Amino acid sequence: KFEFNPKDGIDNPALSLAEDMDGEGMGEPRFYFLSKGSAETFGFCLHEELGCRGHIIRQVELGGLAQRRGLQDGDRLLQVNGRFVDHMDHHRVVQKIKASGNQVLLAVLDGDSYEAAKALGRDLSQMLPADIHPRLCHITRDKSGFGFSVSGPEGMKGTFQLSVRQDGPAERAGVPPGSWLLELNGASVRSYSHAQLTRKLKQSGSKVTLLVASSAVEEFYRLRGLRVTAALADTSWLPFKVRELHMVKGPAGYGFLLKEDDCSSGAIGQFLWDVDAGLPAEQAGMKEGDRLLAVNGESIEGLDHQQTVLRIRAHDDQVTLLVIDPAGDEFYQSVGFGDPAWSHP
Repeated sequence: KFEFNPKDGIDNPALSLAEDMDGEGMGEPRFYFLSKGSAETFGFCLHEELGCRGHIIRQVELGGLAQRRGLQDGDRLLQVNGRFVDHMDHHRVVQKIKASGNQVLLAVLDGDSYEAAKALGRDLSQMLPADIHPRLCHITRDKSGFGFSVSGPEGMKGTFQLSVRQDGPAERAGVPPGSWLLELNGASVRSYSHAQLTRKLKQSGSKVTLLVASSAVEEFYRLRGLRVTAALADTSWLPFKVRELHMVKGPAGYGFLLKEDDCSSGAIGQFLWDVDAGLPAEQAGMKEGDRLLAVNGESIEGLDHQQTVLRIRAHDDQVTLLVIDPAGDEFYQSVGFGDPAWSHP
């Protein structure tokens, strides 16, 4: 049995959809956006149990946040941050929740509906929306601007739709035509007037980062009363990438030092230094100052230096590290993404 007790809080209530599916009395998935509070827990555990299929919600704390919002004992976890997890190894699902940092979006199905769907041979992923990810897009202006214009209802704050110039900087950065603007440089635009937004764009200089959502994605969150944040974003369009380094230990070791230091966000991080020329670390692509995010597919979020070292040494002769360079790390911190390891599939 595996147990996971997430130390997070819940931000918005979920919309419970009780209508029957195909008239067979089968419930529909319910969505919960959970936002971390420093002294709070989610108020539930995630179990894997002999003779029971799926990742099971258990030990829903009486009067706790999860119970107050509607998570129920026996619910099966289907999605973490919009990624289908029912087919995944249980330990990996736990890591995905941990790696999402301060905020996580969960989709669950009640136990009876889950078992009924399995008995019928249903593809559970088909019960979920195809795409619920907003996009983070980093735009560098050219001589004619950023390549998008903003429109919104007269006198209404915080509602901005983007028109995108064909083959302009915004389109090349992945901004979908007609998408809705949610955040500008890591800050919500919910309270901005059109004039304030224009001023903020001018103050951005030559580069700007937008969190945008297509109409379908925006509608998904709005109908369920859920918040859209950068933590849920598709980051595949960003120029800042995490890198996976696979190393086989040589006679002189891996050829790097791990040091603990402050991150740009003020948190403590583990950084890679003293990369020796010609040894496995350099050959794998390690750069001085890279920050370590995960070891052998498991986020090191919350681990101290000694625990991280032990994780690296767990396999005698090889290791796979997930890292990000300083520029990318600073970027993710600036837009409130939390742990960039989450962006790695």
